[in-house]
Amino acid sequence: MNTPSATHTPRSGRPALARPDGTPLRVLVVDDDPDLSEVLCGALRYEGWEVRMAGDGATAVTQARELMPDAVVLDVMLPDTDGFAVLRSLRTARPEVCVLFLTARDAVEDRIAGITAGGDDYVTKPFSLEEVVARLRGLLRRAGMARQLVDGPRLTVGDLTMDEEAREVTRAGELIELSPTEFELLRFLMRNPRRVLSKSQILDRVWSYDFGGQAHVVELYISYLRKKVDAGRDPMIHTVRGVGYVLKPVTR
Repeated sequence: MNTPSATHTPRSGRPALARPDGTPLRVLVVDDDPDLSEVLCGALRYEGWEVRMAGDGATAVTQARELMPDAVVLDVMLPDTDGFAVLRSLRTARPEVCVLFLTARDAVEDRIAGITAGGDDYVTKPFSLEEVVARLRGLLRRAGMARQLVDGPRLTVGDLTMDEEAREVTRAGELIELSPTEFELLRFLMRNPRRVLSKSQILDRVWSYDFGGQAHVVELYISYLRKKVDAGRDPMIHTVRGVGYVLKPVTR
């Protein structure tokens, strides 16, 4: 089956995995079935990972150059090429990337072809989401590209960190005092890093659908957050005119 950067305990209940530096694992899902891709991406985001998708080989290579993924879930049959050719391109840029092939082909020779081409594992359709997630977790740990997080629920975007249990937020090690509503708004942004969130999405998530408030309350609380999170620092909270807001780590 075939988007923060934030780390946290996954809602799946499994021990959280992250990159060795504590940032979220990055996974690219490549499949030309958009419904399948969305479902799988949702399951991987459920693990707390940063996930992007591509529907063809050319897009996959472009996305991989931007994301620099730790793992790729790769369909063998794509509209413009095959997964084996995509794998060769991916490994040129990132030799250590873990690759899990997806295919409707279940013949032994097809499995052998996938492994021979450099794939690390092979799952045939139809498959269970649990199986794909479990295999990815195993691949990443065996490759030394993931470690288990042992601390409490924590979100991290750049130098901004949120401890969800202690309800503490720091930026570059400096404690930031937030009101309950500011905390919930920032948590929603941090759980969706680099994703533009509309005012209506924020209203529904932070204030709930029955709040009955107007979009101006979002603008007001975004301004409150900026004064606390971005004051005197490079900004992380950005406005996308006519669309909404996005939280992004500072790049240098």
